[in-house]
Amino acid sequence: MLERHHLHILRAIKEQGSLTAAAETLYLTQSAISHAMKKLESQIGVSLWKKSGRQLHFTQAGEYLLTLSERMLPQFEHAEQQLKQFAQGQRGTLRIGMECHPCYQWLLRVVEPFLHQWPDVDVDVKQKFQFGGLGALFGHDIDVLVTPDPLFKPGIEYVSVFDYELVLVTHPQSPLASQSHVEPHQVTQEVLITYPVDQARLDVFTQFLAPAHCAPRKHKTIETTDIMLQMVAAGRGIAALPKWLAKEYQQRLNLHILRMGEPGIHKAIHLGVREEKRDDYIDDFIVKARETTIFGNA
Repeated sequence: MLERHHLHILRAIKEQGSLTAAAETLYLTQSAISHAMKKLESQIGVSLWKKSGRQLHFTQAGEYLLTLSERMLPQFEHAEQQLKQFAQGQRGTLRIGMECHPCYQWLLRVVEPFLHQWPDVDVDVKQKFQFGGLGALFGHDIDVLVTPDPLFKPGIEYVSVFDYELVLVTHPQSPLASQSHVEPHQVTQEVLITYPVDQARLDVFTQFLAPAHCAPRKHKTIETTDIMLQMVAAGRGIAALPKWLAKEYQQRLNLHILRMGEPGIHKAIHLGVREEKRDDYIDDFIVKARETTIFGNA
């Protein structure tokens, strides 16, 4: 039945004007072309062209297939080029899973040069996973996992991107603002504002408050950093977030940054990827992420 090479033959005949010239263009013999087209005509039960001397005239069926070839063949050729780029790691979608809620500002600074260098690669950022970030990575739902809490499992490789300190932020009139660091019991009278993450995954609880058997007077969650810190600046509570992010808002909102305990709570952001042959653009994203040290080690 109808196959792609039939469309190539029809297009070549139209462009070259004869079977002989079409055969030369396609690197086939004239008899091979004639045999292929006669077989097709026999199968479909209709002639595709008629000869008038040396001239070929397409029938209605031939004109229909010629129109089909002009529409379909460029799409096939484009698809083949796309697939070639997929095979070479030059095209695709980089799917990033985020387990670091405040890391979006940092991610934007990584993505901007990445998109310029990889114009045929899209970026999709996912935050909610049915089975957690690690499950999404194993299940090939994402390609890169951004996390401050790497779970080391066989088949997963983690790359450390940057270190940071988790701090508390308060307004200047707070009684806590006169101190450089705060102890867990001093938070028991405060409204603690965090991102909407389960307490079991919040370091301010697991590494600071819970070990001292303390809890805030009230725990409130807010999705956006701007609203969270506006609430803090208005004296509505204290917030827990990375120091590099707090510093970006400190002067504009007149905030006070507090270390959690005298030694502080120190963390690192990691990128998790599957231990397998990766597309070139995934490896380049990792390189750019490690080079983006705009927040330093604050």
